[in-house]
Amino acid sequence: MYDIAVGQVDIGNAATPMTDRMVNGPGVLQPDGTTKHEPRMDAKAVGDAVAYMAGLPLDANVLFMTVMATKMPFVGRG
Repeated sequence: MYDIAVGQVDIGNAATPMTDRMVNGPGVLQPDGTTKHEPRMDAKAVGDAVAYMAGLPLDANVLFMTVMATKMPFVGRG
């Protein structure tokens, strides 16, 4: 009726100042109690994903999209 389309983007470790600690210093605490460095992706990939979703016609939609670094070991491991 109102032609409103919505979608959700789940963002992994995008390379921003907020995630610098993931690769600099000792790393990040993991669910198994160890501390490791985590892979990150260029933040532009997130912008590209959002632009793709926004550019779809109203008769098509992406309900859920996960954008994450290729070398991340698990999805939703938290």
